[in-house]
Amino acid sequence: MVRRTRIARLFAAAVAALAVAVAGPAAAGIIPASVTVTPEAGNFRWTYAIVLPTDMKLQSGDYFTIYDFGGLVPGSQFMDPQNSATGDWTGSTAKTGVVPSGLNPSDDAAIDNLTFTYNGPTIGPGSFGLGNFGAVSTVQASVRTDFTGQNPQASTGLLDRNIVDTIAPAPAIAPPPPGVPEPATMALAALGLPFVGIARLLRKKK
Repeated sequence: MVRRTRIARLFAAAVAALAVAVAGPAAAGIIPASVTVTPEAGNFRWTYAIVLPTDMKLQSGDYFTIYDFGGLVPGSQFMDPQNSATGDWTGSTAKTGVVPSGLNPSDDAAIDNLTFTYNGPTIGPGSFGLGNFGAVSTVQASVRTDFTGQNPQASTGLLDRNIVDTIAPAPAIAPPPPGVPEPATMALAALGLPFVGIARLLRKKK
C-alpha cells in the first residue's frame, strides 16, 4: 500500500510560487515536495521527492538533511536523481547534524539523521525536481520532523539556508533485553506473589 502524506501540499505551494516567481526571488531553497511510504520486505521504504524552486541553483557542496529518521535500516539510503547522475550525490548518516549555519532544527541525538550532498556540476537557475531520495525504516508510523537545506540563490549568489516541516518514521521501540520480563508479565507476577505467600502460610499451620 502506498501512503502519500500531507507534505504533498508543499508541492502545490511550490507550483503556485512558480507562477509569481517573476516578481521576486523564491522564499526557500531545497524542499521536500512529497513523502511516500511503501512496504518492502517486512520494512518500509520512505521516499522524499525533492524540489529546487525557482531562482535557485544547485552547486557542488549543497546539501539537505532529514532529522530523526527512526528505525533506520543500516546501509539503506538511496538516491534516484532526475537531473544528474547518481554518482553526483552522496548519502551519509549521523546522530546529530548536518545543520546549516543560523538554523536550529529539532535534533534528537539518539536518532539517525539522513544527509544528501551534491557533488556534481552546477544546475539552474530554474525550478527543478531533483529526484527521489530516502531510506528504509523498520517503522511505518510517522512523526513530524525538520528538514533543512543549503544552496545558493541564482540572482544574488547568496546561500539560502531554509528549514521546513516534513515527516519521518517514528522512533523505533527496542524490545526488552533477553531475560527481562515485559511490564505486563511483571504486573501479573506482582499480583500473584501475595497469594503464594498465603498458600505457604496455610501449609505451615497444617
